[in-house]
Amino acid sequence: MADQKKQFTKVNQLRPLDTGLNLTVKVVDAKTVVQRGRTQGRFAECLVGDETGMIIFTARNDQVDLAKEGSTLVISNAKVDMFKGSMRLAVDRTGRVEVGDAASFSVDESNNLSLIEFERVDVVV
Repeated sequence: MADQKKQFTKVNQLRPLDTGLNLTVKVVDAKTVVQRGRTQGRFAECLVGDETGMIIFTARNDQVDLAKEGSTLVISNAKVDMFKGSMRLAVDRTGRVEVGDAASFSVDESNNLSLIEFERVDVVV
């Protein structure tokens, strides 16, 4: 099989429940989260973004060490999860998070997609 070039998505193109996403983002802020009732695993909520907008990225276990404020991340095979009506970027076992070269872009902090609240509507036909 021939190698296919990854198609990268910009943050402002993310939609609820998207999967198979590849992004290059810069970490704006990172906070470690303590989960009640869970003793296994480490979690951090990181505000990441590119020149088109920002979104909260939920980093797990080894991903927490990579997601330091100011670092650039190359995220492969990510998905958009919904949490209390807002979008969160996440990478599960099938995806990868790697530290990339220093980003040459500045993050657009005026467009935070995680602040947009979505409402689920079920249509019965």
